[in-house]
Amino acid sequence: MQTIYIVEDDRNIREIEMLALKNSGYRVQGFETARDFYTAMADRLPSLVMLDIMLPDEDGISILQNLRRRADTRRLPVILVTAKGEEIDKVRGFDSGADDYISKPFGVMEMIARVKALLRRSNEGETKFLTLGNVFLDGEKRMAYVDDRPVELTLKEYELLHLLMLNKGIVLSRDLIMERVWDGYESESRTLDMHIKSLRKKLGDSASMIRTMRGVGYIAEAPAAAADEEMAHPEG
Repeated sequence: MQTIYIVEDDRNIREIEMLALKNSGYRVQGFETARDFYTAMADRLPSLVMLDIMLPDEDGISILQNLRRRADTRRLPVILVTAKGEEIDKVRGFDSGADDYISKPFGVMEMIARVKALLRRSNEGETKFLTLGNVFLDGEKRMAYVDDRPVELTLKEYELLHLLMLNKGIVLSRDLIMERVWDGYESESRTLDMHIKSLRKKLGDSASMIRTMRGVGYIAEAPAAAADEEMAHPEG
């Protein structure tokens, strides 16, 4: 189920938006302030954000600009929702990275239609931009980022990390990985293991996201999940 965050200080409007989206099958969280929104973002990223411009503690445009500066939220779909209807405000919003714009008052059906359309467009490129923990892959630039810092990977290291993150939470066998990344060709018996070792070194503190499943292959998991699994089933 896709999650939508709503940042809106007007309680009545926020509750209407939340109810409409919940009835449309989405998981929804609402926030009155930027501070509460940032706290939630640190815990879990949503599929889409509906962002009011006029907020009590931080301007919505400033929040949007902050999201676009971060590697892991650079492509996060954002719809600006505001009572301002002047063209200059819309231009400012789009220039700051907004994906869509809704002016108050608006109809609930219009809101739902815009949310569905934006999520549909976003999902078309979901395999290009992958996030797991604090690791982000930009498929257009073929770049990896850890905590917004670029990490230089070789072609095979990038393809290996992309395959693992694309199948996060799923154990991939050694044979499957060799087939997908090396087209089934293995120059030496430990080619895969050597690339995993090098990849972990470059990921630094985020290396724990790649776990070895002895006798099977490898799996990529969010660091918290990996740590919990390690405690429950130590590999020795």
